[in-house]
Amino acid sequence: MQYLISIIIGYFLGSIPTAFLVLKKKGIDITRTGSGNVGAMNTFEVSRSRLLGFFVFAVDFLKGLLSVILIKWLYPDEFIYPALSLLFAVFSHCFNPWINFKGGRGLATAAGGTILLLPYLLFGWILIWILSFAYKKDILLSNILATPLTLLLVLGKPELAAKYALNQPDVNLLILFSTAGLLIIFIKHIEPLKEIIQTYKSKGLIK
Repeated sequence: MQYLISIIIGYFLGSIPTAFLVLKKKGIDITRTGSGNVGAMNTFEVSRSRLLGFFVFAVDFLKGLLSVILIKWLYPDEFIYPALSLLFAVFSHCFNPWINFKGGRGLATAAGGTILLLPYLLFGWILIWILSFAYKKDILLSNILATPLTLLLVLGKPELAAKYALNQPDVNLLILFSTAGLLIIFIKHIEPLKEIIQTYKSKGLIK
């Protein structure tokens, strides 16, 4: 029952299509505009409003945060239940059932939950992202590089990651959760990765 409750709460919170609802009031279908991504970045690019972009990011962040807080309140001594809740929040955000399984890329929602659940992963991802962006000045490329490299960071020091995680979970459970969450995020970045590769090919930077 604990597993089911965790999944349902996380899935419901994650499925709130923030960007879609915000831009729908302006007569814009974000799934058909710009990149089609239902997230903060596309909200800003479509609306040209930093305020709307930040609002969408903040709400999506809160979806992940609440998915962990609520389950932590119900089951305060466990890692697996809030981890499961966050994982399904990210999944339903990325593949939203209310908008034909379209969605965002999951970064804001994942960040909201991991700041409490697994801060080592979040801060590692941010550090790698900053270094990548400082070198290439490309947000999407930085997202793509930071995601698998963060998994390698966790795999390299799983005991350290577990030490600072919520309720200091079993290392194998932490690795399983980290791999699943980062895999969902990476899958949502496959199309941007293809576009980046094509751009580099057209410039003769890769063959």
